[in-house]
This record gives sequence, structure tokens and C-alpha cells, in this order.
Amino acid sequence: MKAAEARSIENEIRAVAWIRDLARPYLQGFEPALESEGPLRGYRFSRALGSGKRARAGFFAGFLVESRGFEFFEPAPPECVLFGFVDPPGSAQHGRLVAQPESLFRSTHEYISWLTHHPPRFQFSRSAPAGLVRHLPVSCWPEGRRAHYARNFLIEGLAWLVRSGLVRRLAAEAQESGGAMARAGNHKARKTTRVAR
Repeated sequence: MKAAEARSIENEIRAVAWIRDLARPYLQGFEPALESEGPLRGYRFSRALGSGKRARAGFFAGFLVESRGFEFFEPAPPECVLFGFVDPPGSAQHGRLVAQPESLFRSTHEYISWLTHHPPRFQFSRSAPAGLVRHLPVSCWPEGRRAHYARNFLIEGLAWLVRSGLVRRLAAEAQESGGAMARAGNHKARKTTRVAR
């Protein structure tokens, strides 16, 4: 890629506030947080899993400006990227929602793959930080129109995530695991109180 083209791409993807407004209606119930450092530029929409803040699940919409940490899907940065995640990878929640054979992410990938007939298709990884990812190099779009094409790319991908039920089911999972954790915590507290009397 030529230096002038790289500068043009960088200028076109620098402003990302539009991503929050574009994705919010699709990702209702997930809190947006700006990602402006490291390899990502865009917004991470997430919810806590359980009563603690450590485990989170959600989606990222935006750009990948370097491949560090995302080599598993062989990107050609800068790329427009949309992915679903459960953090931290390797946790019990990640195993249940992403890694296990009948997991929510795996079944969603199979469903979306069955419905989509043109690239770029979603890719699945059972162990990577992004369990379900769709990406495309920004350089394949015409100069001066990249933001327009990125909007279309994200809208199409977000629509697939909503249609597949992943957004609704992941939000419900976060709500259920939080409620179950709270109920389990309350139940243990009552038991301890009874034993102490």
C-alpha cells in the first residue's frame, strides 16, 4: 500500500462517533465504550455476565488498524470489523457461550453461514478474543467513499447478528447469569444466616 493511500485511509477512519449512533439501535441493552487505543478504533458494546464486572459479553463495531492480538483471522489492516466476544477468553462463560460444541456462538455461526452466500462471511473461533468475526480490508473500497461503504458493511453485519438472534440471546444470557448469580448469592447468605442461629 502506498504512503498516500495509507494516509487517506487513516483520515477516513479516524472519526468513529458515527459508529456508536449507527450500531446502538441494533445493540440495545449493550453499553457503548469508545476504543481509541491499541489495534481497535470504534465502539465496544458490552454487558456484564454475572454479578461481577470481570466477565463481559458483547460486540465490537469499527476498524482494526493493526493485527496485534487478532492474527487468528488473518487480517490485512486497516480493516472494517464487526465481532462478538465473551471476555475473558478461557473463562467458564467463554467456554459455555463460545467454545463448547453446542455453544451460542457456534450455532449462530452455523446459522449465519447457511444464510449468507457472498463474502465476507462471518468466521468462528472457539478460543480467540473475538468468537464470531466479519472483516474486510478498507483498501478494497474507493477513496473518499470508505466511510459510506463501512456503514453499509456494518449495517449488513449487525442485521445478521440481530436476525440470527445472537444479540437478543446474549443480552438474555447476561441478564439471566446476573440474576442467577444474585439469587445464588442471596440463597447462600440465607443459608449461612440459618446455620448461625
